[in-house]
Amino acid sequence: MTATIVTHRVARPAVRPWWRDAAGLTAWASVLFVVALWVSGRGLQDLGTDFFTSTGRLTGLLSADLLLLQLLLMARIPWVERSYGQDDLARRHRIAGFGSIVLLAAHLVLITLGYAQADRSGLLGEAWQLVTTYPGMLLAAAGTAALGMVAATSVRAARRRLRYESWHLLHLYAYLGAGLALPHQLWTGADFVSSPVATAFWWTAYAVAAASVLVFRVGLPGWLNLRHRLVVDQVVREGRGVVSVYLRGRRLDRLPVTAGQFFVWRFFGGPGWTRGKPFSLSAAPDGHRLRITAKALGPGSRRLASLRPGTPALFEGPYGRLTATVRKGRKLALFASGIGITPLRALLEELPFAPGEAVLFYRAGRPADLLFRQELEDLALRRGIRIHYLLGRRSRNRRSWLPAGYAPVPDDQALRHLVPDIASRDVYVCGPDAWTAAVLESARRAGVPADRAHSELFGW
Repeated sequence: MTATIVTHRVARPAVRPWWRDAAGLTAWASVLFVVALWVSGRGLQDLGTDFFTSTGRLTGLLSADLLLLQLLLMARIPWVERSYGQDDLARRHRIAGFGSIVLLAAHLVLITLGYAQADRSGLLGEAWQLVTTYPGMLLAAAGTAALGMVAATSVRAARRRLRYESWHLLHLYAYLGAGLALPHQLWTGADFVSSPVATAFWWTAYAVAAASVLVFRVGLPGWLNLRHRLVVDQVVREGRGVVSVYLRGRRLDRLPVTAGQFFVWRFFGGPGWTRGKPFSLSAAPDGHRLRITAKALGPGSRRLASLRPGTPALFEGPYGRLTATVRKGRKLALFASGIGITPLRALLEELPFAPGEAVLFYRAGRPADLLFRQELEDLALRRGIRIHYLLGRRSRNRRSWLPAGYAPVPDDQALRHLVPDIASRDVYVCGPDAWTAAVLESARRAGVPADRAHSELFGW
């Protein structure tokens, strides 16, 4: 029996293939333009006579450009976010951020060396004089300290020790660091004001970064919340430590969200309500209600169980590209582990496919840990979905996404046995990072092309 998927109008986000290329080319063009500004300001000629100062200027310019690019990468610009996805944007944001802080450190050292050489003074004395006597340098020093703190707390070892909410709050100091650096560039940055072209470029770059943050991180979420006014409609316990929250609001058919996406949520009342937490939709949006499902893994997710109907909700989003927009063909293979079933369950409800064209692998420690089992089996019966429950402990002797019982057989061989035409299917994966990586590697060895393997890691 074939089911009708969506019979009412629901807004869907659009993705243009050229958006990704345009964003990437713009970023590289800005870096090349900054180098060109340095060259036009006698940067190459000065290398022979004042090497330290000249290279210090270049590293400072590149650091400032990368700083603005990393702000843009995480400004939640819709067409950029839909083109790359949050995990890819976060990866590029980290690369740009660490590159910026390394170049900033090099800028500080090289400029100090250059000025000390010119003044024939000691390195520490010259550094003190620069900070205390040059206009804007005290503010720049404070901005550098803020950016250094952000970089230090972004190292993987430090992130593991911090709660998501604490890390997110500390990360906001990047905006402060970028703002405090601007007066230094205006007052003492020769390359900032060396020509009308340079001045126009830097003012435009700062204005675009600031406007993007204000519009897409503040203005757009504010407007969407005023428009839709979401409140908690119902809280349902799904299993041990797992709850679903149903939300209702106004004109939800006009909310541009699709199955597979997530929002950053804040629920009024109670401690920590100001700190947002990302949760995926666990049911396809129907224009009337939204549903999110979470396991109690931290304060934010544990608090969902205590929400009462009528509690106002603030949201940012929707975000994510683990959606129909990345799909290449008709047939599907979906892989979920634990709470990772939430976006894939929504996709199975919304994506169009014929009976027999979709298969789901669902990993859990024991049958009691399977979420939405009845819903999934109803969907399987109605839509012709084949489900494989992968229960039990994983093998300890190898990196595998399969239970220990499959250990004698390599993962890719087992996958080809279970889904002989896996290489012609779109693969969607959601679960813990290591498990997701194991699935993707197995799919690659089984012949799945890179552009048919879709995942989105929500680790921070």
